[in-house]
Amino acid sequence: MRFLDWGTIAVYLLAITWFGARFRKSQHSLKDYFLGGHAAPWWAIALSIVSAETSTLTVIGTPVLAFNGNFQFLQLILGYLAARIVISVLFLPQYFRGEMFTAYELMRRRFGERIRRLTAGTFLLLRALAEGVRVFAVSIVISTILGTGEVVSIFAIVCLTLFYTFEGGMTAVIWTDVVQMFLYVAGAVLSFFVILHQIPGGWAHVQQVGDAAHKFQMFDFRFSWTAAFFSRNYSFWAGLIGGCFLTTASHGTEQLLVQRLLAAKNEGQSRAALFSSWVVIFFQFALFLFIGLMLYVHYSDVHQAAPKPSEALYPSFVWNNLPAGLAGLVIAAILAAGMSNLSAALNALASTTVMDFYKPFAARRNPDRPEAHYLAMARRATVLWAVILFLVGLVARHWGSVLEAGLTIASILYGSLLGVFLLGLLTRRVQENSAIIAMVAGLLLMIAVKRWTNIAFTWYVLIGTAATFLTGCVVSLVLGESSNARKTA
Repeated sequence: MRFLDWGTIAVYLLAITWFGARFRKSQHSLKDYFLGGHAAPWWAIALSIVSAETSTLTVIGTPVLAFNGNFQFLQLILGYLAARIVISVLFLPQYFRGEMFTAYELMRRRFGERIRRLTAGTFLLLRALAEGVRVFAVSIVISTILGTGEVVSIFAIVCLTLFYTFEGGMTAVIWTDVVQMFLYVAGAVLSFFVILHQIPGGWAHVQQVGDAAHKFQMFDFRFSWTAAFFSRNYSFWAGLIGGCFLTTASHGTEQLLVQRLLAAKNEGQSRAALFSSWVVIFFQFALFLFIGLMLYVHYSDVHQAAPKPSEALYPSFVWNNLPAGLAGLVIAAILAAGMSNLSAALNALASTTVMDFYKPFAARRNPDRPEAHYLAMARRATVLWAVILFLVGLVARHWGSVLEAGLTIASILYGSLLGVFLLGLLTRRVQENSAIIAMVAGLLLMIAVKRWTNIAFTWYVLIGTAATFLTGCVVSLVLGESSNARKTA
């Protein structure tokens, strides 16, 4: 009955591609292509934020954390909420002072054109590397099902997602995200009950085995200043403090998520989307951790080794154990998570390339270029980044655990990015030269931390942010910069 599963997956892939491509007719300007014309309701933007924030890394990586450990990953959720408060108070009012297309226009207003290009370039590097890991994560699912191999799988998912993103822009991204989020959450709920049904003794047995193995442990309040403490990825303090800095950077400074906030009709709707997305994120993480727990119980009961690589744990079980048709539906749901995130990344990378690099340069040479010219360049940039992400996805096959690899890559670059944004928002004295020196110093420090220490990635953004911010303040004093040198945003 595998043909029924394959048919379900094929129908989904074709249907979502067709659905996204239908939005081409509404794309008449850069505002339409990159901000959806400010027409999307807050709840759709909230679900789109969730889709971008989770991705296939969450779907296939989070169950592994509970399978091999416990529920301590949920401590990060506390930091996610704290970060949303910071963004709501500090960032959103600045982003809605006039119309912005990218987060890095805020840096141009505060510091100047050079820091805009530096922060935008950092985002392009960050997103290309991190998204390459996510593309590879999707290929694990496809190759597990079809046995096509990782290269063919990566190529297929990139091409399909590129098509509707190229055609429909941000409007297609948001509304396909809504459809795909409902699909992969429904798929996870379905698989939860199917797995539970296949465990003799039901939930009582799951709870018994989970308690014996300490799987339900969520909080770890131990704190010390020893190196061992800072080498633990998941503790209450790492989750609250580290998670707050990580999410403030990702949702407040990275175009992938800032673009969604900017697409809202106004600041109030943007704030509503931001906070409501947290509720869904909490539910999702908990759901996938429970799935990982039940898979642990299942493999313990049957005395079988879990499939390799570890990220194949969930999709492999679904494909081999769920009834025909349902397996295809759940696998399609996992693919939905990957495609929604990839489409968002392509649009965000294209918007930054065009708005922060190409358009300022082209407008200086010919200020009379029509909007149609930049819209065409936006689509070309989307294709270019699809090719780049395909190549990075091939390399990412050798980077280890996909969930933590993606978070680690992001965390290395987030610190300097958030640090320079905070310099712009919280200081008046610091000017462009100091901000550039600080950002470079923060990035070099984090590369050294990754290379020569055992500090957990959950602390990376805090360390990088603090180093960048303090360096900027000190260098500004040394250079004798004045708050009158440039008007703040």
